Amino acid sequence: MKKIIYIIVFILYVIVIYKVIDIRYLNNKYYLDLYLLKSNNIVYGSTPKRGRILDRNNVVLVDNKSIYNINYRIIKNTKTSDMINYATIISNILSLNEEASTLELKEFYLLTNNTSYLLTLEEKENYTYRKISDEEIHDIKLNRIDNEIKEYSNEDKIMIHTFYLMNKGYLTDNKLIKSDVSYDLCVKITEENIKGLSCDITWQRVINYPIIETILGSVGNIPYEKKDYYLDLGYNSDDYVGISGLEEYYDEYLKGEKSLYEVKSDNSLHLLSDEKPGQDLILALDIKLTEKSYEILKENFETAEKLNNTKYFKEAYIIISNPNTGEILSLVGLQRDKIKNEISYKDISSKAMISSYTVGSIVKGASHTVGYLNNLIDIGKKIQDSCVKIYKVPLKCSFKRLGYIDDISALKMSSNYYQFITAIKSTGNNYTYNMKLDVSEDNFNLYRDVFKHYGLGTSSNIDFPKESLGLKGNIVSSDLLLNLAIGQYDTYTPISLTSYINTIATKGKRYQLSFKKQDRQLIDSVLLEEKYMNRIHQGFYDVVNSGTGLGYTDKKYNAAGKTGTAQNYYDKNIMTINSSYIMFAPYDNPKYSVVVVTPNISYYDGKNDYIAPTNRLISKSITNYLFENY
Repeated sequence: MKKIIYIIVFILYVIVIYKVIDIRYLNNKYYLDLYLLKSNNIVYGSTPKRGRILDRNNVVLVDNKSIYNINYRIIKNTKTSDMINYATIISNILSLNEEASTLELKEFYLLTNNTSYLLTLEEKENYTYRKISDEEIHDIKLNRIDNEIKEYSNEDKIMIHTFYLMNKGYLTDNKLIKSDVSYDLCVKITEENIKGLSCDITWQRVINYPIIETILGSVGNIPYEKKDYYLDLGYNSDDYVGISGLEEYYDEYLKGEKSLYEVKSDNSLHLLSDEKPGQDLILALDIKLTEKSYEILKENFETAEKLNNTKYFKEAYIIISNPNTGEILSLVGLQRDKIKNEISYKDISSKAMISSYTVGSIVKGASHTVGYLNNLIDIGKKIQDSCVKIYKVPLKCSFKRLGYIDDISALKMSSNYYQFITAIKSTGNNYTYNMKLDVSEDNFNLYRDVFKHYGLGTSSNIDFPKESLGLKGNIVSSDLLLNLAIGQYDTYTPISLTSYINTIATKGKRYQLSFKKQDRQLIDSVLLEEKYMNRIHQGFYDVVNSGTGLGYTDKKYNAAGKTGTAQNYYDKNIMTINSSYIMFAPYDNPKYSVVVVTPNISYYDGKNDYIAPTNRLISKSITNYLFENY
C-alpha cells in the first residue's frame, strides 16, 4: 500500500514540476497573455494583415486588399441619450438604410420609455414579491407593445438599427457599423470626433488565380464548432480565419499577431503591443505549370465531347510532383458541366485529396511487390498468359491473350492473368481449373499492408485540412481478392497515386507530400531488395516505351510509368470506365512525376465498348510541356 502511495505522490510531483516548466518557459507568453486578459481587462485589436501566399517563383497567388471599416466602441459613462444622438449622426453621415427589426424596435422602446403601464396590478404585485422574474416581466412587456412601435418613422428605424449595432456584443468590443467605406468617408467620420467612433483599416483576401481556389482556400467567419478554440486564442467572435484549403491549414502561420490594449477606467484604450503581420507562405507550386495543366484539361474536355461514349466524362485531374522531395509542383482538378447547352468549368482541385476511384492496372507495381516479398514470383520465368476459372466465378482474363510473359513483360503488357496466379499463390494454393479457393481477410491484408507502404489506402500526410484514405471493400471472396490485385476493388485518391509513383521512382522511399516548399521528410519505406525494385522499374519503363503506355509520354524523355483502366458503376444501371496514367522521368534520375486521372471517360452502351483516348492525349500534352519548358 505504501508503495502505491509513493508512486502516486511521485507522479503528482512530476506533473507539478512539468506544469511549472510549461508556465515559466515552454508557453510563458501564452499564460502571460491569458493572465492579462483575466486580470487587467486586456483586449485585442483588429485582425492583422495576413501573410501572402506565393508560388515557388514568388508570384503572388493570394494577396491582401485594404478596406476601411467604421467601428464603434462604447466609452464608459456615455448616456443613452448621447448614444441615440450619435446613432442619428452616424446613420446620416454613412447614409445607412437598413431598418431595425421588430425585436430591435421593441427593445429600443423598452429602453427609452416608462413602460410600467404595460403591467397589470397583479403582475406588479407578483414582481414586487419576486413571484415573477425580471426576464418574465421583460417578455410580458415585449408582447404588449406591437402598436407602440408602429409610430416609428423610417428614419427612426434606421437610427434604431444603428443604435443596436453600437451596443451589440461585449462592452469592450469594437462594433462594426459599416464595412468597406471610401477613404473620403473615413476622413469625414474622423472629423466628426464622436467619442468611440473610429475608421480602421482591415484586410480583404484577393485570390489572383481562381483556377486553384479550392487548394488555396478561403477565409471567413469562425465556424460555430470551433468558436471556443478561436476565442481562447484571442480572436473576437466576428474575426475572420482560414476556413478551408491552405488558408485553414496554415492559419497560424498566416494570421499574424493582434495588437494588445489595456482598457482604461473610462473604457479608452492604451496600447501595450503593436500588431505583427502574418508571414508569407511560399509554396512549391509553379503557377505557370498549373495554368498550362488547366488549359490542357479544358482543351481535352472540348475534344472529348466530339468522341464516342464520353457522355459521363465530367472531371479530370493532373498532378505534377518532385518525387525526391514530395513537393507538389502543380495540382489541377477540373469539372465540366453542361446545362441546356451552356458550358461551365469548376475548380475541383481539392477533390484530388478527397475523391477516390478504382484505378485498375496502375497498382500492379505494388501487386508485384507482394509477389516478390513472399517469394511468389520467379524473376525471369516465363508463363503463358491465359485465363483463370475459379469455382462459381466466370472466366477472368487479361484484355487479350499476351503469349509468354515474365514478371517484366507482365507489367509491360498489363497481364491480369499474371496477377491472378500470384494472388492465388498468396493464399497458399496453386492454380487448377475451376478450383475452390477459400480466402480470408488476412489474404486481403497481405496486399493492403504492402500497398500502404506505397501510399495506397493510407494518408500521404499532405499539408491539407482533409484527406480521404479511399474506400476499402469489406466483402471477402476469392473473386474480389483477384480484383484487388489488379486495382478493381479498393479505391484510391489521385493524391495517393502521386505517393505511389513517387515511391516507385525513389526505389522504395516514400516522402511526405507537400504544397509548401520543404526539405524532404521520409515517412515510410518499401523494404524490397534492389534487384526486385529494378524489375519493377524496367517493367514500368517498357510500359511507356513499348507497352500499353506507348504514346502517353514521348520516348525521348526516357520515362517509366503505368496505365490503368477500371470498370466503375456510375449508378446501378450504367457501367463506365476510369482511365489513369502515372509516370516518372527521367528513368535513371527521376526529377518529375505525373499523375493523370480521367474518371468515367467512357461507358458501355451494350453495343460499343470504345474507350476514348483522352487520358493519353492529356498525358502526352502535359509531359511534352513539362520536359520542354522545365
